This record gives sequence, C-alpha cells and structure tokens, in this order.
Amino acid sequence: MTRIRSITVLLRAAVLAACSKDSVQKIAGPTAGAFIKFYNASVNAPAVNFYANDVKVTAINATGCTPLTQSSDPKCLTTGVEAVTGTAYGAVGNGGLYSSIAPASYTFTGRITAAIDNGLAVSKLTTALGDGKYYSYYQSGFYDPNAKTSDAFVVEDPVPAAIDFTVANVRFVNAISNSVPMILYAKSTVSGAEVAVGGAVAYKSAGTFVALPGAFYDLNVRTAGSAANAITRTGVSFVAGRVYTVSARGDITVTSATAANRPILDNTANR
Repeated sequence: MTRIRSITVLLRAAVLAACSKDSVQKIAGPTAGAFIKFYNASVNAPAVNFYANDVKVTAINATGCTPLTQSSDPKCLTTGVEAVTGTAYGAVGNGGLYSSIAPASYTFTGRITAAIDNGLAVSKLTTALGDGKYYSYYQSGFYDPNAKTSDAFVVEDPVPAAIDFTVANVRFVNAISNSVPMILYAKSTVSGAEVAVGGAVAYKSAGTFVALPGAFYDLNVRTAGSAANAITRTGVSFVAGRVYTVSARGDITVTSATAANRPILDNTANR
C-alpha cells in the first residue's frame, strides 16, 4: 500500500511538540530529516505523482468525501480519496511545499496519474539526501510520447540558515534541455537598474542564491554576451526575508507568446 506523505507530517509533529511540559516549542533549528520538493517541468509530460522508492510523496486530495460517503468508501476514513490530476506540467507537487523524508539514498520517480498508463514511471533518478538538507527534483526536458519517458535531475537548495529581513534571496535553475547556459537578470521596476542573479547556468543546474532588495522586478534571461532576452517575465515580487527559486522550462526555440511549450520563468518560494 502506498502512502501520501506531505508537509502535514511536520505540522502534526509541531502540535505534539507544543504539548511538552515546557509549553514552549523551539523552532529556531530545522526539523530532523531531509526535505524535497518536486517540479513537473517536462514539456508535454502527463500529470504525475512523485514517489521515493515505492512511497508516494505527492498527491492531490479529491473532494469526493462527504458525511454520506464516508461509510461506503473506507478511503474517506483512512488514506483519503485521491484526485487523478496529480502534478501537471508547470506545477509543483504538494502546493510547492517541501516533503519531509528520512535522509537516505532513494530512487525517485514521476508516475502517471491518468487512467491510461496509470502508475507508469516516466521519470526516474537515484540520489542520496543528507540530513537537514533541502532539495528539488525536476522532471524536465521533453516528454517522449513513444518511449513514455522524461528526463530528471535533482539540485540541492542551500537555503540561507539565517533569515535576513532586509533582502530576498533569489537563484536560477535551468530545466530547458535544448538551451545553452543562461544568465538570469532582475531589473527593478522602479529604478530600472538591472543586476545579474549569479552566473551562467547550464541545463540541469542551479545558480547560487543572490541577495536582492525586496521589490518588484522584471526578469530577463539571456545567454552570456548577448543583449537579446531569451525569456522574460514582468512584475515579479520578491519579498524581503523570503527565499526564491526562478526556474526556466519549455522549448527555447518557440517564439510564440501563447504556446504552452514556450519558454517560461516560474517563481517558487523556498522559504
């Protein structure tokens, strides 16, 4: 039997901790374990649930449980009724939250949630997770409809340990398989000043976190030495004290402003 595990496990632990004899919950340090979130950035890929070995770590609850159905459907009182939508292309599993998992080596897979080919693994990668560390799994590149496979990679998320409420920390991840190394630039919508968010980032790689003043920015991605924007996203808010990953996905050769497979920048909060 598979199990749905999410950040709610941490919330339950927090409730128990708050009931200790001290009546004070210590939240200065990280909770024990490793932490990972999952992105479906594979162009044309089906919706999937993500697994660590054979344990399901992302899923979407359906709304099919009511007081009238609880007695007739045991799942309403046990594992819950699961939607078949899963994590679609361009989405992040578990609503963008990290899943807590024991530090160890795992084979991660993205498995189809639809009725056709249900449970088929389209992406697969084996990697080790360290205690107290944060990671992101990307189902990436282009989905092969014949082989029914996608590429995948994992990057560590070295979130700054101390919270600095005077700046936001931002980094860039490249999940576009037909791109060359690219640089993310953040341009203030007020002053017009533009800064590079780290250096050139190749496919399957992540740049370093860079401190930026909390503000609104227009984001541009360019190849090294080029003045032409390959990808643009306007009016992105970075809040001081927060940590963000800007991910590039899609087909870098598409120039349409509306095509689903056009190159796109996603902004996801790590903290």
